Amino acid sequence: MSTFHLQIVTPDGLMFDGSAESILARTAEGDVGILSGHADYVTPLSTGIMRVTLEGGEVKTAACSGGLLSVKDSVTRIAADTFEWAEDIDIERAQRARERAERLIEEKSDYEEKAAEVSLKRALVRIRAAGERM
Repeated sequence: MSTFHLQIVTPDGLMFDGSAESILARTAEGDVGILSGHADYVTPLSTGIMRVTLEGGEVKTAACSGGLLSVKDSVTRIAADTFEWAEDIDIERAQRARERAERLIEEKSDYEEKAAEVSLKRALVRIRAAGERM
């Protein structure tokens, strides 16, 4: 299968810089797939699972929250607010974050509820991504 150059960056630094066969990412408008030869494209990322098929067919799963995905001149760049490969997720920490968020939602102040909902969604995505590596 044809490949394309993929770069993934977060505020913490470069997460990946190499060749990929495909990407499946959650965007604000729904899931999008990127293959070699994709037209130039820019879209905001949402919180969700990202699947990256590396050169040679290995599929890696990650939890991704927010940011942008762009394709320009056959280079795909992902600038994510958070991005964790499934194998790097601390599942116990994600479970604790989920529990904290659920408690905050139950206590219900408008601001805290919205913040807790975002935190809960991020924790659930991390738990789901970590579960897919097993």
